[in-house]
Amino acid sequence: MAGDPSTPGIDDFTRPYWEAAAAGELLIRRCGACGRPHHYPREFCPHCWSEDVGWERASGRATLYTWSVVHRNDLPPFTGRVPYTAALVELAEGVRMMTEVVECEPDRLAVGTELTVAFRTGEDGVSVPVFRPAGPPQGQSSSRSHSPRSARR
Repeated sequence: MAGDPSTPGIDDFTRPYWEAAAAGELLIRRCGACGRPHHYPREFCPHCWSEDVGWERASGRATLYTWSVVHRNDLPPFTGRVPYTAALVELAEGVRMMTEVVECEPDRLAVGTELTVAFRTGEDGVSVPVFRPAGPPQGQSSSRSHSPRSARR
């Protein structure tokens, strides 16, 4: 599960996150002490510093907070993906997440666009969460992405 520079390192702590992604599910962390969710995965709550945190399945729904279309990136494997839409989305659970918007032409995006999670599987076999507009695809194809398990039921 290593070797693709676009995939973060996977260790014993983050393994549940990546295994869930491979199964089409998005996980976040929630604090048992203060009840607040957070993302990216950490072993402690960034709000109250409690270590009483656990994994929770996220709904996969989000809204677009901001985005930027990347036209040049000389780092592999991004060179072959340009242009792509880097984005910050706000999950329905209230946390923000860096990601990519797929299956949508950038001129169709607006702050507040409703999105749903999909997963792109890289050459190394690791699935990473990306987001697409809620509803039918709207342009730009993403042949290596798949919908989450909850959307396939």
